[in-house]
Amino acid sequence: MSDQLPTALITGASSGIGATYADRLARRGHPLVLVARDAARLDALASRLRAETGVAVDVMPADLTDPAGLAAVEARLRDDDRIGLLVNNAGAAAPAGFAAPDLAPQYRLVDLNVVALTRLAGAAVQGFLARDGGAIVNIGSVVALAPEWLPGVYGATKAYVLTLSQALQSELGPRGLYVQAVLPAATRTEIWERSGRAVESLQGVMEVGEMVDAALKGFDRREAVTIPSLPDAGQWDAFEAARRAMAPNFAQEHAASRYRE
Repeated sequence: MSDQLPTALITGASSGIGATYADRLARRGHPLVLVARDAARLDALASRLRAETGVAVDVMPADLTDPAGLAAVEARLRDDDRIGLLVNNAGAAAPAGFAAPDLAPQYRLVDLNVVALTRLAGAAVQGFLARDGGAIVNIGSVVALAPEWLPGVYGATKAYVLTLSQALQSELGPRGLYVQAVLPAATRTEIWERSGRAVESLQGVMEVGEMVDAALKGFDRREAVTIPSLPDAGQWDAFEAARRAMAPNFAQEHAASRYRE
């Protein structure tokens, strides 16, 4: 690579968190590849960022739940040696859970929040290893840690994002890759309207610019997990310490005595 900052590929870039990452990274000097379904909004955002920042901005209209669209973005991540950062942001929520008469929205969440995110991370890793470095930002949710807050699979998909990010960092950190899991709480984006909930009914909603700015500070500090709304980082540290303390006790030849009495 040249001395130019690496190109960042951002999914779900037409609005909300993705569009804000595009704005912030462009102002840092990163060329961009913007991915989303809405070509018109992508074009408008790209035009504005080119005019305001002077960086190169490519657009890739793609539906990541469509095999052809997903494959095209995977190929770009593997083959474009300018790309050194993936912001894996595309995701969705659903208005109901498994008690709803139609479960198709739940299955679509898995396709986007889990399958597409995983395949893009895998393609990025293959490219980054060939280029001796790179970074992945996976956008999760605090619901990964509080699955009782929402019905259905949303929390489970975000728990997967967290666990995948930690596994990737453990595996690939020693090889020069950096993986950050970002766990926002309620953030003022279009996801609420699309999932049938009114954002006005929620408390403690963070503005998207503030959330992304905090996440980027965590990125600069090379945090493995960034929770922008958590006041006391020691609580996360204690949570991680408790999890790690349990781990040596999992490998036992026999069931715990409480199950054998």
